[in-house]
Amino acid sequence: MPQSRSQRLGAIVLLVASIVGFAIALYAYFTPLTGVNGTLGALVAILANIALAVMALILPALKGNASRNVWRVLILLGLAGTFFAALLLHQWWICVAMVVGLIGLILDVALANRTAHPAQP
Repeated sequence: MPQSRSQRLGAIVLLVASIVGFAIALYAYFTPLTGVNGTLGALVAILANIALAVMALILPALKGNASRNVWRVLILLGLAGTFFAALLLHQWWICVAMVVGLIGLILDVALANRTAHPAQP
């Protein structure tokens, strides 16, 4: 059974946040005078955002609750790690993007619980 658009909303928000984080990290890596251009930390932030985007694309395709929950924990660890890396790099907009990604993850959990347990008459 295909998922409705509202059930995929959390994954879409997470995907958009990781793409925005990727763009900001890419800008910081290649632009001179950002303070982190050419550094390994900015490169790790780029790769972490790519991984988060791929994980966001896979999330709606997972079927079982156990696999979805494990995937959500991995996404949460990725968001937290990228947020911490952005803090160390003083890239505040990447931090904001990771908070938006966390909101998307929370939406995914909330909408999945709402559809799994319909209201009793």
